[in-house]
This record gives sequence, C-alpha cells and structure tokens, in this order.
Amino acid sequence: MAQEELHDTGVSQKAIVVNEEGKMLAVRRSDSAPRNALRWDLPGGILDFGEDAKEGIIREIKEEAGLEVKDVKVFDVISKFNELKEFWVTIGYTAQALSKDVKLSYEHVEFKWVTLDEFLNLDASDKLKQLVKIYKETK
Repeated sequence: MAQEELHDTGVSQKAIVVNEEGKMLAVRRSDSAPRNALRWDLPGGILDFGEDAKEGIIREIKEEAGLEVKDVKVFDVISKFNELKEFWVTIGYTAQALSKDVKLSYEHVEFKWVTLDEFLNLDASDKLKQLVKIYKETK
C-alpha cells in the first residue's frame, strides 16, 4: 500500500461585527501584512492550536479592533484552497459590537463602518466577499 501524502489544514476565523446602526466593521490591512497588504478585511485570524473557537474570535476582535462584542454566532463555514494551494477552513461569525470606539492594532491602518453592499465593492479577497454574500442571503 502506498504511503498517503499528508497535508496541513489551516483554520481561520472572520467576523462580521455589526454596530447598533446595522453597519459592519471593515478594517484595512497594513502594507507590511504577509498577505493581502492594503486590502480590506474583516476582524479575525488564525485559530490557535487547542484554542476554543468562540474564545478565539472574541480574542481576535479585541486584539485587532479593540472592541468588546456580544451575541457571537457562527453563520457559515467555507473550505477551499487559496492561491498558494494551501487548504483553509474559514469559520464565519456574526457579532454585535458593544461600542463604535475602534482601536486598531498594528496589523491594520484604517477602518470604516459600511453596509454589506459597500463592503462587496471594496478591494477585499474573494473569500471575504463570499462570506459577506452568504451572510447577506441569510438576512
């Protein structure tokens, strides 16, 4: 029997963080970002090995945007190969921001509160736009 080739799978998490006006938070990556530099993003990141998923996304939102959130819920999961042929599973969450006082980390250089349609017109990755479209269909 031939030995099977093993492949790593990455798990990322992204959140559509909504304020009391129903707008979502878009954050723009810094020019030093290893991928998608200066493109628009959603708060989130890579799930640490052994980390509880829900605690991980709450941690990422706090680290990247300085926001406390409530009502954190999974709305979809997508899996696909990226442009580097790496296989990623991305968990999409929704969360309600407890304030609009965003404090960006070094990873991002700009933010804005936008509608779902406005986000779809920003320079963002296809994966993020797919998540936003899926979320929009559930509303």
